[in-house]
Amino acid sequence: MKDCTSSRQDLKGRLQAPGLTTIPGVYDMISARIADRMGFAAIYMTGYGTVASSLGIPDAGLASYREMLDRVETIAQGTATPLVADADTGFGGLLNLERTVRGYERAGAAAMQIEDQEFPKKCGHMLGRRVIPAEDMVAKIRVARDTRDDPNFLIIARTDARTSLGLDEAMRRGDLYAEAGADVLFIESPESADEMQRICAAYDLPLLANMVEGGRTPVLSRDDLERLGYSAAIFPSFGFLSAGHALRAAYGHLRDTGSSAGSAVPLHDFGEFNTLMGFPKVYEFEQRWGVGDPRPEEE
Repeated sequence: MKDCTSSRQDLKGRLQAPGLTTIPGVYDMISARIADRMGFAAIYMTGYGTVASSLGIPDAGLASYREMLDRVETIAQGTATPLVADADTGFGGLLNLERTVRGYERAGAAAMQIEDQEFPKKCGHMLGRRVIPAEDMVAKIRVARDTRDDPNFLIIARTDARTSLGLDEAMRRGDLYAEAGADVLFIESPESADEMQRICAAYDLPLLANMVEGGRTPVLSRDDLERLGYSAAIFPSFGFLSAGHALRAAYGHLRDTGSSAGSAVPLHDFGEFNTLMGFPKVYEFEQRWGVGDPRPEEE
């Protein structure tokens, strides 16, 4: 069982320290377990990827609180790495947000991200996003801080105002959200490195960058992000876009040839994948209690 207190303290300390924390996006237990074993300081449960992989629908406010909470709990309890979890708008008003904070914290997340979009929300790199009044988001941040039991459970406040209302308004909201007590600021979808530099020069608390391949913000190198002053960068789509490309190539070969033989798509080792999914524990259980077949290597 994950030590949530220690996990949250580790992440909080990491984000407050100098340097950039690179956080990969995960969306199911295969991606989560692979990332969990690779030495990252945190993993990010991407809303887009989670909704797409579990429901096959757009990230447009269609997934319910319960559907997202179930995924948070599954990933948090199935990994040792601190989990940053997308909580959309909090799934409603202030009472809904209070329930969301309690649920995400109990589920084992180390941090939750809430945003100031109107409901139903959209992916942060899509057009047509509308934001609620800044004062309403300030109230959400205050409720979130008051609701959490563990002060190390981080509240990440995201504003989507840049695309529709401009950078000045997005940064004004950043000031308000910082004053309200957000632990981390997330100014979504700046459109140039110059805008990103302006953002980083304006705030003292940790800042999060969202690196979406093909999105509205330029994808910068680790050195550039660190030089600008970001504390963390999430890469929510890199994993599922890579997996999608590999699957398209693999299934295309299967369709065209009728077999996996001769495929040029690199494959994960099957034995290592069995270990990743926990089969050694199954074998150990069966040997201890005298059930099941012997382990394959003992046959």
